[in-house]
Amino acid sequence: MDTESHHLSFLDILRLSLRIFKTKLARTLLTILGMSVGIGTVLFLISLGYGLQYILIGKLVTTEDSLITLEASYPAESSLNIPKNKIDDISKMPGVVEISPEAEYSGEAKNGGLTGLVVVKAVNSNYFRLSGTTPDIGTVFQEEEPGAVVSNQAAKLLNFNPDATSLDKKISLILTPEDNSASSSQITINEPLSIKGIINDDNQAPYMFIPMSIVPVQPTFFKSVLAKAKDINTVSSVKDELIGQGFVISAKIDLVNQAQKVMNIITTILGVFGIAALIVSAIGMFNTMIVGFLERIYEVGVMKSLGATNSDVKRLFLMESFVMGFLGGAGGIAIGIGGGQLMNLILSVVSVRLGGKPLTLFITPIWFVIMTLVSSSLIGIISGFWPARRAAYLSPKEAFVRK
Repeated sequence: MDTESHHLSFLDILRLSLRIFKTKLARTLLTILGMSVGIGTVLFLISLGYGLQYILIGKLVTTEDSLITLEASYPAESSLNIPKNKIDDISKMPGVVEISPEAEYSGEAKNGGLTGLVVVKAVNSNYFRLSGTTPDIGTVFQEEEPGAVVSNQAAKLLNFNPDATSLDKKISLILTPEDNSASSSQITINEPLSIKGIINDDNQAPYMFIPMSIVPVQPTFFKSVLAKAKDINTVSSVKDELIGQGFVISAKIDLVNQAQKVMNIITTILGVFGIAALIVSAIGMFNTMIVGFLERIYEVGVMKSLGATNSDVKRLFLMESFVMGFLGGAGGIAIGIGGGQLMNLILSVVSVRLGGKPLTLFITPIWFVIMTLVSSSLIGIISGFWPARRAAYLSPKEAFVRK
């Protein structure tokens, strides 16, 4: 008879491999648990690395346009402002597709009889998109719907609560130019402004943004200008040209690149610790498979005496190690993601109770989950390869003699 006819089917191999859960239940479960803990540790640490990276870069880049936008200003020690003709020159640069100048004033903001001194920044509505500035509460103003976006410090100064209850409240403004132009007289904003949004910023003096279009006397000098490059490839050339004109440049893409490098290092370090735990788990599984082979030498001899081929025996051992590796990976994914979600829940509850927003610190990418499951299965197969090979080439006579 053709020996190929004695080959066990895939389902037969799978059924036989699952017997380890009956014959060696405790050992098998402990092996799977050990591997799950190792893989769960890897997933937990990598999720932490990705979460930190997402939070950091998400803080730096809140809009797509802000990534390719440069902020140009003269050095602070020079006390120079940018004249309007220079703003026009920047807008005509080959690599620049959009600009947004910022004029700065000393402002007297009034809420009824209460007056507070604030820094007033007059900008166009595209400033928020180009700079990536977004209110924590409310929204930005539009040209057709003027209003003010204030810092939480400015809101407190005017006796407003820095929360949603202050939205649409009215304030009056008197501006004093802070440039070196001939005109230094006060400018009164004719209509009271509604508060459209609030920015939480405890690191700067009270400030607010207002539409440049509502300032009766349009500025001729500006504190800074945002210049959006044509694309990410032209950012560098625009930056070099502006630096050549004496400007100090702040570019979010530089911050993002630096943050990316730092986070890659952190993620790598976390990954090394996780992989060390995974290697320990793989060694434990390899030891289990070796012990299992030594305990089943007689069983292998009986299987071969009944007609099982070397290939059948080898596939049986590999299937057992694959099943344990796969289940270890699935358990590790459950432990890693579950632990991360639990930490997210705890951190969010603490953050909300302290007056902040819900916090998501652990983020697990789907591709990494799939890779983890595939890798754990491969580790299982690799761990079982040597015991499977020994079992495959063990003769029935040798098996019975050893027994």
